[in-house]
Amino acid sequence: MSGIIGRPHEDIIQTRDEWQAASDRFGAVEGYPGDRLPAPELPGIPLKPRGNKR
Repeated sequence: MSGIIGRPHEDIIQTRDEWQAASDRFGAVEGYPGDRLPAPELPGIPLKPRGNKR
């Protein structure tokens, strides 16, 4: 699920759901002999960006 860093919570939920549904969006994984790995569970609260602290 690369490319979702810094995205709104709703985008992350949608992307996770698409991964779980084996959407064509992510393509096939070559060379991995096992089943598709499940996406990690999301917390029960909306995710918030941390911001850029330097």
